[in-house]
Amino acid sequence: MDTLFFLTSKLVWLLISPDSLLLILILSTLVFLYLGKQKFAKTLLTITSSLLVFIAFLPIGEWLLYPLESRFQTNPALEKNINGIIVLSGSEDALLSKAWGQVEIGSSVERDLAFMALARQYPKAKLIFTGGTGSLKHQEYKAADVAKKLFEQQGLDITRITFERESRNTYENVIYSKKNIKPVANEKWILITTSWHMPRSIGIFCKADWPMIPYPVDHQTNKDNLFRIDFNLLENMRTLKTAQKEWLGLFAYYLSGKTTAFLPNKC
Repeated sequence: MDTLFFLTSKLVWLLISPDSLLLILILSTLVFLYLGKQKFAKTLLTITSSLLVFIAFLPIGEWLLYPLESRFQTNPALEKNINGIIVLSGSEDALLSKAWGQVEIGSSVERDLAFMALARQYPKAKLIFTGGTGSLKHQEYKAADVAKKLFEQQGLDITRITFERESRNTYENVIYSKKNIKPVANEKWILITTSWHMPRSIGIFCKADWPMIPYPVDHQTNKDNLFRIDFNLLENMRTLKTAQKEWLGLFAYYLSGKTTAFLPNKC
């Protein structure tokens, strides 16, 4: 069932992501032109052009991301005694790392940086890095393998860390990590992930009866610069894709019973 959910989510996103929808509109316009349906073609062209203008000049994606990023407190006050720290994969490029024979990381590296800092701050805490790959074609290359090499290069004692490398999505991050670590009731755990991803992640951990202290990082928005008009098509498209995917993820996870609420804010 989990594999069906994983495959379905990949297929649906391929069809409804913003860039895919724009491409479908453009191709549909061409089809109607070749069929001599000028009126339909003009309508689709108008819709496509309008969407491109809105995306190019307005930070719509940031408007959608900000409510998620501000859902939990940034830099929360942490207790003296912490039993464990878990970080979700996100920045590790397993395929490029394999191709070039060295650690290759991209956006969301703040997750790993925060993990290393907190691991040193709490030397007795249990540590978990969780993440395999969400790729359909390259399941043999795992984010956990890249993270292990990164942490070792940065001087972290990797014998302290449990590396979970089989998960393909956030739900499996939680299920496999809990199975591996077998947390005890009343333990205090810190969860590190990207700020806009934190609500869905917290909801899944809560559903699994594994309470977490949220430690959001890797913010994409600035509340003082949300309402602006400027031309930045590529960046605005990127943030819109991120926001749409995360809101759809919240909806899908809630409908499938994998999280405690549509927009969780506590455990």
